[in-house]
Amino acid sequence: MLSPHLDQPRYHAVLEQLGRPGSRELLATPALECDLDRLDANIAAMSTLASAGGVQLRPHLKSHKSAFVARRQLRAGASGLAFAKLSEAEAVMAHLDDDDERISVLLTSPLVGVELTTRARALARNCNLAVVVDAVAGVDELASAFGTQGSSLTVLCDVDVGLGRTGVVGVDHARRVVERILSQGLHFGGVQGYAGHVQHVKGRDERRAMTVATSERLAQVINALEADGVTVELRTGGGTGTFGIDVELGVLNELQCGSYVFMDRQYRDALGDDDEGRFDQSLFLATTVISANHQGHVTTDAGLKSMATDAGAPSVWSHEATATYGFFGDEQGLLAGTGSTWARGDRLRLVPPHCDPTVNLYDVIWLVRDDVVLDYFEVVARGCSQ
Repeated sequence: MLSPHLDQPRYHAVLEQLGRPGSRELLATPALECDLDRLDANIAAMSTLASAGGVQLRPHLKSHKSAFVARRQLRAGASGLAFAKLSEAEAVMAHLDDDDERISVLLTSPLVGVELTTRARALARNCNLAVVVDAVAGVDELASAFGTQGSSLTVLCDVDVGLGRTGVVGVDHARRVVERILSQGLHFGGVQGYAGHVQHVKGRDERRAMTVATSERLAQVINALEADGVTVELRTGGGTGTFGIDVELGVLNELQCGSYVFMDRQYRDALGDDDEGRFDQSLFLATTVISANHQGHVTTDAGLKSMATDAGAPSVWSHEATATYGFFGDEQGLLAGTGSTWARGDRLRLVPPHCDPTVNLYDVIWLVRDDVVLDYFEVVARGCSQ
C-alpha cells in the first residue's frame, strides 16, 4: 500500500518511473536523497570498526528516525538501538515488531512523570528496554510504574561528563541514584556518559584531549561504584566524532554513534581527514534553480524551511571550492560562485548543515543511485519529540 505521504500528485511521476534511468530528475524539490550504496557502506564500515575495537555498537536513531535504516543496522550486527525520546522508540518499534528477536532498546534521555513511565512500561512488552535516570525521584517513578514488571527493565545511571545537559554530577550523586535503583529492586545495568559537546570539535588532538577529560569523569564514577561492590556492566556513550578515540581510551564498551550513516556539513568540516571522518556523505538535499535573472547569483527552491539552520549554511556538493549557498528567505536560497554557470531548471545537491533536525523536516527520503530513484523510505518518527 502506498504511504499516505506519497499519495499526492507531486509524487506520481517519480513513483511511476522508479528504477528507471533519469527518474531522479522527476523528484519534486526540495527533497532529501540518500545514496543507497554509500549508506550501506557507512553502516558496514562502522560495524566493522566497532567489532575490531571490541565494543558494541548501539546506533542512535535520532539521526535517521526510520525503521528502514534501523533494520539495516541491526542486520549488520548492532547490539540494539538508542532513542532520544520515547515517542521515537514507539514509532520505530511499531514498524520492527515483526522481527523474530526482541530488540534491545535504550532511551538516552531521562523520563519524568507518570504518563511517560507508563508508556515505557507498555513499550517494554515488545522489546528489551533500558532507560537512563539521573535523579532519585526518577528511580521512584520507574519503580512505581513498573511494579512487578521491574525485572523486565534495565536502568542505567546517566552521568554528566561535561556537557551539563543531563546526568548525575559527581560520585556522591551517582552513588545515591544507584543505591535507590538497587533498593527499589530494579535491575542496574551500568552507566551512560555522552559527551555531546565534544563531537564537533575541529582537530583530532583537541577532540582527543577533551574526550580524555570526559572519560576520566565517567571512569571516576565507575571506579567508585565498583569499589562499593556494584557491577557496572554497560558503559555506553560516544558518537560519530569520537568513536575512534573512545575505542582507544577503553572506558566505554558500547558506542551510540548516529550521524555516520548520513554525515553532514558540520561533521565534514570538523572531522576532515581524521579517522572519524572516513564515512561518505550519503544524505543530500536536492534543490532546483528557479530564477537566474541576475549576474553573480541564482535562486533555488531550498530555503530556511528546507533544512535545519543551527549549524549555518549547507555546502554545494561537488562545488564546495567554487560555490556558496546563502539563505534567501523561508522558501529560497541564493547560490553564487565562480567557474560555474547555472540556468533556470538546473538541479543541484546540497550537503545539509546538520542531518538530524533536517531529516525531521521530511516525511520520506528517496533512495538513489546515480540518476535513478530506486525507492523511498519513511521517516516514521518524524516530529516525535515527546
